[in-house]
Amino acid sequence: MSRPRTVIVGAGFAGYRTAQTLSRLARGRAEIVLLNPTDYFLYLPLLPQVAAGILEPRRVTVSLSDTLPQVKLVLGESDRIDLDARQVHYTGPEGEGGTLDYDRLVLAAGSVNKLLPIPGVAEHAHGFRGLPEALYLRDHVTRQVELAAATDDPGRCAARCTFVVVGAGYTGTEVAAHGQLFTDSQVRRHPMRTGMRPRWMLLDIADRVLPELDERLSRTADTVLRERGVDVRMGTSVKEATHEGVLLTDGEFVDTHTLVWCVGVRPDPLAESLGLPMERGRLLVDPHLQVPGRPEVFACGDAAAVPDLEKPGSYTPMTAQHAWRQGRVCAHNIAASFGDGERRAYRHKDMGFVVDLGGVKAAANPLGVNLSGVAAGAVTRGYHLAAMPGNRVRVAADWLLDAVLPRQAVQLGLVRSWSVPLDTASPELARVPGAAPAENRRGEGAARSRPGGEPARNQPGGESAKNQPGGEPAKNQPGGEPAKNQPGGEAARGRPVVAPPPDQPPPGPDVAPGPVRRTDRSTEGDS
Repeated sequence: MSRPRTVIVGAGFAGYRTAQTLSRLARGRAEIVLLNPTDYFLYLPLLPQVAAGILEPRRVTVSLSDTLPQVKLVLGESDRIDLDARQVHYTGPEGEGGTLDYDRLVLAAGSVNKLLPIPGVAEHAHGFRGLPEALYLRDHVTRQVELAAATDDPGRCAARCTFVVVGAGYTGTEVAAHGQLFTDSQVRRHPMRTGMRPRWMLLDIADRVLPELDERLSRTADTVLRERGVDVRMGTSVKEATHEGVLLTDGEFVDTHTLVWCVGVRPDPLAESLGLPMERGRLLVDPHLQVPGRPEVFACGDAAAVPDLEKPGSYTPMTAQHAWRQGRVCAHNIAASFGDGERRAYRHKDMGFVVDLGGVKAAANPLGVNLSGVAAGAVTRGYHLAAMPGNRVRVAADWLLDAVLPRQAVQLGLVRSWSVPLDTASPELARVPGAAPAENRRGEGAARSRPGGEPARNQPGGESAKNQPGGEPAKNQPGGEPAKNQPGGEAARGRPVVAPPPDQPPPGPDVAPGPVRRTDRSTEGDS
């Protein structure tokens, strides 16, 4: 008798935890297949420290094969799911197609960038959702400081030393906090850079930093940022982005070569391609994380609209904390569907919030106790070490080395600007030459039907942009990857090259064969 097969699509917080828990519960009695574009789980909350040169990239990645020995890993991205045939169709990293049959399906595809119809943003901004973008930002910031030091033009020097971050949720706040320390250290240690003043700007249409947190934590973060020299501007965002800089909604034009887009994310379009009931781009499930009418299909994490039993009538926010907990409940309910144990409804209780502000500074309120400074920093790092499913010793070692040794501010040039476009359906991978955007392959019924396309206006998951340049404030949980502030970026290998629009010339010798310039900008989806 063959073993029942469970296919899990996505190895983010929800998918990884589902696979980890289910492999323990199944004890070899069921086959577990994990479909994911990369062979690692990415611990997103520490990504700002990778961009700031504190942690090496592999420290925030956890090998799927090593930590999930009883789970079969299949590298690839899901293109289409046939619910009636119970099959998942996917494309592998080298362009090969494949099909996976399943008895139980877990959709944990996560989320993609949230874009707004602001001129120039898709062309000139970069997100912060995956490792490629963190590596690109670290190289880019280092290069800007070096180029600024080499010029004799004060205006050019100031423009290269100005870094604009849009979105004051978890990700944007942490990127700005760590970024200011990173650039200050590059200037402070070099006598030839005396007089250079790196300037980080943090923008958001909200009225305060970290708008979803307790006001005391918000004030702590705001105070630390301002004391550090970050130009915090609330009620302000980007009206237009150009090659020379950004025009703000208050009318000021800021000369800059760096625009980091941290305004939010929206569910992966794979969810809406299923043709099932949706809630603002998320697949509707019951409290047991099952899709009504499809008991063999489960969904959790950012792709699922899970009823919040603590707040009747609402759904749990898109955060890593919820995704991690939902993955565990999902695994138990899958085991129960095979006759092992009882089903569980998903309930949660917030245990507090932590925000890493770089150095020894942080803001935290574990169990409702408000902390700041060194105490908050210790709690924050302790939380991350406890939450990580691996690499704890390596991460702690990097933190220790960073405390006693200067950081290595060098640009390796491994990730280029064109390989991490803001508009993408696959934040996990860097685009390679000759690759077509993954969204062209994903879901026959998905709203994305053109290269880099956004969901069509008024379609599921396609909320109109209203009049909010810069995006909504983020909703995030402690240590959880800010669900509403991290874009990401890329596509996969071996796909046909996408031709540029008729009004744009073909790539020249100095133009990368990656994404083409977008002139149409449809509305953004829900966070």
